[in-house]
Amino acid sequence: MFDPINAIAQWLAKLLAGWGLSSGLVNLILTLLGVVVVASFVLIVDIFLVWVERKVVARFQDRLGPNRLGPFGLIQPLADIIKLLIKEDITPVGADKVVYNLAPILALATVLMLWAVIPFAPTMLGADLNVGVLYIVAVGAVGTLGIIMAGWASNNKYALLGAMRTVALTIAYEVPMVISLLVPVILARSMSIHQIVNMQTIWYIVAAPLAAAIFLISAIAELGRAPFDLAEAESEIVAGFHIEYTGMKFGLFYAGELLHALTMGALFASLFMGGWRGPFVEQAPILGVLYLFLKAMFIYWVIMWVKYSLPRVRIDHMLNFNWKFLTPLALAVVMLTALADKALVEFGVSAGSLSYSLSMLAVNLLIGWITLSLLRSYARIERRRVAAPRPAASPEYSGVAKS
Repeated sequence: MFDPINAIAQWLAKLLAGWGLSSGLVNLILTLLGVVVVASFVLIVDIFLVWVERKVVARFQDRLGPNRLGPFGLIQPLADIIKLLIKEDITPVGADKVVYNLAPILALATVLMLWAVIPFAPTMLGADLNVGVLYIVAVGAVGTLGIIMAGWASNNKYALLGAMRTVALTIAYEVPMVISLLVPVILARSMSIHQIVNMQTIWYIVAAPLAAAIFLISAIAELGRAPFDLAEAESEIVAGFHIEYTGMKFGLFYAGELLHALTMGALFASLFMGGWRGPFVEQAPILGVLYLFLKAMFIYWVIMWVKYSLPRVRIDHMLNFNWKFLTPLALAVVMLTALADKALVEFGVSAGSLSYSLSMLAVNLLIGWITLSLLRSYARIERRRVAAPRPAASPEYSGVAKS
């Protein structure tokens, strides 16, 4: 088995033990080194995402994108980093300096913390928590706190308005996201992300396409990307919560947004697309990293596709869509998935088999058909209501004097 990462870790463990260090101290040093390596790796990928994002949006808008600095403009992100580092660092008058400076660090750090439970390969995992799904929900909520802190501490009404919009957005779309996360938990019978990936001999997107779609829509909303970019809404409230941030402090928010999108792609891949699973990964576990990032980049591209194709949703429409459609649909999906799982097990159909996945797919198709039928009926009723002639106003209320 070709596993260079664990081979290096074992070599370092023997080297440190040879220096007379205790086993507990050796494990602590290896853990800290692992955190540094993973954080550095994803931050380097984050720099590359700046170039990817600009190239993709350029193609959508019939432009070339970065093409001056380096081949294909690959050095453009480095120039942007240098520009952010040398920009003046301004703190607004009246700002709470401690909270103001802590907010961008918290916004980026919480995104990095999510990678602790994402398995890169069969033998490469930061922490195999038995409540990994709950950890994802908790850390995601802490990330929103950084945005609220930025809006409140900036002493700016536009920043505060953007932060308050984030509260409404996050509280709303966290509900269907958490509910949709219960579906892979039911299918795998575990809250561990590592166990969920191990159980996906057939990707869960086959057995639970509706839960995958709900999770993806909720993730886009939580990211604050179009059509759900009410948190920033730069054309309305002048960049929103980070209007008062300059230089690298603004860069941390921007880096956190890009990395959060990739992180959601990696979580989606782990929960619904088999994570690191792929051909020959048992013989060479390092291939799992490649498979995971290919799937995560595909979901990242889908998020960009949605962002650069759809206009912003009005805030009342956005909340109506969540509370009147997405949340009830998520509840129906999780309840019927649990009932179908129990019925299939009672009939002797083993979880994870092809017949089990196809049966779950049929349940999802049935839910989708019922949902579309209800939407069609509602649309017909609305069309009749709009097309119906309105009664003429009484003379005493129309301002017309009686003869």
